[in-house]
Amino acid sequence: MPILPFLFLFAAIMSGSAIAYFVGGATIIGFISLDQTRYLAALPQRAMSQLDVFAFLAMPLFILTGELMNRGGVTHALIRFSLSMLGRFKGGMAHVNILTSVFFAGISGSATADAAALGNTLVPEMERQGYPRAYAAAITAASSIIGPIIPPSIILIFYGALLNTSVVALFAAGVVPGLMLAGVLMVVNAFMAHRHGHPGGKGSEIPPFWGSLFTALPALSLPVIILSGILFGFMTPAEAAGVASVAALGVGMFYGRLTRRDVIEALNRTVLLSGAVFIILVAVATFGYLTSVEQLPRKMAALIGELGLDATGYLLVLNVIFLAAGMIMDVKAAVALLGPLLIPPAIVLGVDPVHMGILVGFNLTVGLLTPPLGGVLLILSTVVNIGYWRLVRAVLPFLIVELILLAVLIYVPAISLTLPRYLGLMN
Repeated sequence: MPILPFLFLFAAIMSGSAIAYFVGGATIIGFISLDQTRYLAALPQRAMSQLDVFAFLAMPLFILTGELMNRGGVTHALIRFSLSMLGRFKGGMAHVNILTSVFFAGISGSATADAAALGNTLVPEMERQGYPRAYAAAITAASSIIGPIIPPSIILIFYGALLNTSVVALFAAGVVPGLMLAGVLMVVNAFMAHRHGHPGGKGSEIPPFWGSLFTALPALSLPVIILSGILFGFMTPAEAAGVASVAALGVGMFYGRLTRRDVIEALNRTVLLSGAVFIILVAVATFGYLTSVEQLPRKMAALIGELGLDATGYLLVLNVIFLAAGMIMDVKAAVALLGPLLIPPAIVLGVDPVHMGILVGFNLTVGLLTPPLGGVLLILSTVVNIGYWRLVRAVLPFLIVELILLAVLIYVPAISLTLPRYLGLMN
């Protein structure tokens, strides 16, 4: 393929341009340089047909749900409930941080939203109790990536729609890996707490269990409604997202913290984020059209055959690529741009598409914790006012165990696939 599109793509990335513009621009240059301009007349129809997927309807509604919940006092209620269960143990506030991320995952499904919300609330409280700021920020960063793994997950909706894979099966497949991630982080935190003498909560600081449960119950009921409705077939993901957004409005009113201005800001934010997502999808659809015209997936499969890679070997190569993409690209853009090109050959080699979806989501979110750019690290270093490389050093133990867990998920597909198979969502 001519070098001109790649030079344009590299120059646009280095200039800081929006990804939709440089992907779309590089694709048009690609059509011209490959002498395929006759296909450009069909490009608008082809791009819009790629967006005509019912599963995409769930994305703006889940974004709205997260925005409403973030503004409605949910974070405080979830923290108090987590504190009532785990706060008294050594290193308890860090355990609370992880458990709150698990609860938060069922609401927002976003690593960056989780990191920003808990960075503003839990990190100052942990520092007040005697935790080093770097450690408090590191555990917040490490646990924030639980959000895109435990459903509902915008990444998995993206993947399912683009790769024609059941979003319901993907949601079910994300439950066990997400809980395993929380478990290994708690094990590492327990080790660190005993090694460094991190404090446990004082009795007077621990809220009563039943009172905090009652307060948190509306927030906790929301992910239960979403997941049970989707997994047991009562609702499609899009219908569940609609129910969730209405329920989020009710929960915010219950806590009395959701004002009319908050609702307007949540709607504005949802429109902006949804617009940004869909313009990326349009640009990526143009790239996908070029790859189909040039038969790039078939050529990729032929190249893999020539290299003699089996399914496991190709998975390892893919994981390195997606991990690097997660460091430097928007996660949704990375799924949309790389998925249709690199994942079909893996499926041809026998990798289950649902298993592949969990690996892609896990990989890209771990990339958010990986220097030199890691998006979650950049957000937290700003939110909690800590040096970037100081935060990187503190997060390394957690990053290592997350990479180990990723390797386990690669070699043991049953961890991801057992629950969707048990629920009859896949063969």
